[in-house]
Amino acid sequence: MLKPTSTSTRELVSLDGVWRFAIDSRLPDQPWHGPLDTPLEAAVPASYNDLFADPEIRDHVGWVYYQREVRVPRGWGEDETLLRFDAATHAARVYVDDRLVGEHIGGYTPFDVNLTGIVPAGGSFRLTVAVSGELTNETVPPGKIEVGIDGRRRQTYFHDFYNYAGLARSVWLYSRPRTHVEDVTVVTGFAGTAGSVDYRIVTSGAIDVRVRLADARGNIVAEATGPVGTLTVADVVLWRPGAAYLYDLTVEAVSDGVVVDSYSLPVGVRTVEVRGHEFLINDEPFYFTGFGKHEDSPVRGKGHDDAFMVHDFQLMEWIGANSFRTSHYPYAEEVLEFADRHGIVVIDETAAVGLNMGVVGGMSGTPPFPTFSEQYANAATQEAHAQHLRELIARDKNHPCVVMWCIANEPASNEEGALEYFEPLVTLTRELDPTRPVTYSLVMFATFQNDKIIDLFDVVSMNRYYGWYIATADLALAEMYLQGDIQGWIDRTGKPIMMTEYGADTQPGVHSIWDAAWTEEYQRDYLAMNHRVFDRFPQFVGEQVWNFADFATSNGIHRVEGNKKGIFTRDRKPKTAAHSLRRRWLGLDGRKPGTTD
Repeated sequence: MLKPTSTSTRELVSLDGVWRFAIDSRLPDQPWHGPLDTPLEAAVPASYNDLFADPEIRDHVGWVYYQREVRVPRGWGEDETLLRFDAATHAARVYVDDRLVGEHIGGYTPFDVNLTGIVPAGGSFRLTVAVSGELTNETVPPGKIEVGIDGRRRQTYFHDFYNYAGLARSVWLYSRPRTHVEDVTVVTGFAGTAGSVDYRIVTSGAIDVRVRLADARGNIVAEATGPVGTLTVADVVLWRPGAAYLYDLTVEAVSDGVVVDSYSLPVGVRTVEVRGHEFLINDEPFYFTGFGKHEDSPVRGKGHDDAFMVHDFQLMEWIGANSFRTSHYPYAEEVLEFADRHGIVVIDETAAVGLNMGVVGGMSGTPPFPTFSEQYANAATQEAHAQHLRELIARDKNHPCVVMWCIANEPASNEEGALEYFEPLVTLTRELDPTRPVTYSLVMFATFQNDKIIDLFDVVSMNRYYGWYIATADLALAEMYLQGDIQGWIDRTGKPIMMTEYGADTQPGVHSIWDAAWTEEYQRDYLAMNHRVFDRFPQFVGEQVWNFADFATSNGIHRVEGNKKGIFTRDRKPKTAAHSLRRRWLGLDGRKPGTTD
């Protein structure tokens, strides 16, 4: 799905701003009619949960409504008119006046609604968007809704971040020609000093296609015609981690010599490969340093914010991070575009977090019933997961910063049924994009002895908390556990190994001269212990600390104002560990510890 953009043939109107807002108490399937009679207004983009002082809104389980008036520009009469929602968490119904014109399920991927023939150019309409934050065992991520003895509906979910809901990303009204470029796929490579850009163009009808590639100064370096082909770039400048270089690909749909549609996108020429126990970018070994992150900030919740984005990337540059994982859902596309421009490497993750009934059993890992069963992760769940993969890869396939797909976080890969659930999803991922490695993040219950699906994947991505959840405040014992765990995965798989989560909750300002949990010194020493172990293994290809910044969670008694494993506070102040991480990572320069150029 092409992101809407303004070109010589397309126009774009932002619908961001303040919308009328109300929660809904009607029957779930009752259609919407009429203007909202409400004094409330909500910001878009933003999650709605923290905007208001009313706990009924924050704790609401069900549909909410956003509404505003929209006018279609009068010059769009010959074109198609579409609405674009960058995300609606987790489901949406879209109404033009009182007419239902579109629906979507899935809270982190975009969708379009075609208004052509419904609203005329120059006309106005009342746009109402119903959004539901409900999660069930057949959604991604999953959850369940229970009705208490007081009659209230309550949402339970099995992931450790707050279930923010609403229109958390931008909304657009845009035009495109009736005959237009529908989709673009690029795959890049190089041999010696010559680069290659394989392209595949889909158009809305039979029409001529021509493409051209320009360098960063605007000079044309390659041209071709036809919907499928290869552009050869002499003296190519590669996209590299920490040194981004982007070409500009322009695609034109042409009829009788006249350009009827034009679309451009940035292209970074680079390759990604897993070879033995190495992760290679441009045929060079790459060592990940960075974080699992969250789209999370005060007041906005998961609402995208350009100022927070810029500041977060500045902090990552300051600390020496070269990468992050989009835990635990696809981030706003603006984040990936920024990473493209600044050479930050991204592991792109689906919203499949919580596929693990062992989490309900606590650290025992004993599930109340099997995860992969009709009661929880069933065929409908698998299809929702597959659709999410289709939409994610369709959106992000052309971003050079994305080097690996992570199709699930901490699933019950140690349980019966895991292989049958995941094998078709891995096959689908490779069919949709055969160019990138595929991984999943391993829960602690899944060991090198009992995991059932690792053979399907390219990289072993471990989430491990020795010294925190296990061997708490005993770093000597934790070091022994971690050493044996990594060695076991190396012996079993022969694949590259990386840590996608390791961390310790830390309350800013709490100090001790001993190994005391929650202190700033313990977080620093906990990380240092992990790093000593990582550096012993040449098969190790990366370390991503959990988490970049403190973030909001559900109301668990083990959380005080959220998860405090951040290296930065929720308002982005550094903890003590930030400075020790900075010293380590700035000295690595993307290489495995102990290696040289």
